[in-house]
This record gives sequence, structure tokens and C-alpha cells, in this order.
Amino acid sequence: MNRHAPTLPAANRPVRNGFTLIELLVALAIFALAGLTLMRMEGQSIARTADLDQRLMREVTAQNLAAEWLTDPMPPSLGDDAGEVENAGRQFRWDRVVEAPAEYPGTIRIVLSVKEVTPGRETNAVTYEFLRVAPS
Repeated sequence: MNRHAPTLPAANRPVRNGFTLIELLVALAIFALAGLTLMRMEGQSIARTADLDQRLMREVTAQNLAAEWLTDPMPPSLGDDAGEVENAGRQFRWDRVVEAPAEYPGTIRIVLSVKEVTPGRETNAVTYEFLRVAPS
């Protein structure tokens, strides 16, 4: 006597079409994880873009100040100086150190640091160092 339930011949077995509930849940979980990963990457990309914008504005402001001081017929006086300037509707603070380097006689070294101080947009400083011919 056969203890197992009788099996239907292959031609009479019901055909299983589609997916089971577990298979659907696993597929949805995988798609959800992929979607969350893409959203996180998009958020990081947006944050990097904002950082690049702030960095670009600091560098442009520093280059503008440097161009003014390098092309002015009268070079800046030795010592420290600071100030604020507006560029593209944003406030920037600059700090300048002017010294006469012993290794390059007849020149002055200008070290310029610029950082954004617009409320809510404070950033790190960008620093440039350049030489200029000293006044005779």
C-alpha cells in the first residue's frame, strides 16, 4: 500500500503561473533599498554642488581682491589688515598679511584669506599667497 497521496499525471497537474506572495515581498524590498540608495546619492550630489558654489564664490572674490592689490600703482602697506566685501549679494570677510620676505629682496609677500560670512552660509576660508614688486 502506498502511504503517499496519489500524484496526478503531469498532464493533469495544475499549472502555477505568477509569483508567490513571498517572492513579491522580496522583490519590493530590493526595489525599496535601491530607491533609498539612489535618493541618498542624489542628496549627496546636491550637497556637493552647493559646496562647489560656495567655494567658487570665495575663490572669485579672493582673485578679485588680489587683482585690485596687484594692479594698484601703490602696493598695500606692510602689516595686517582686514575688511568685508560684497560679491553677488553675499558678504565675505578678508584678512591680509603683507610682509617683506628676506629670501626675495625687492618684493612684498601678500597672504590673503577670504571666507563667506553671509548669515547661514558661513564657510571655511580660501587662502592665496602671492608676491609683488615692492615700492622703490
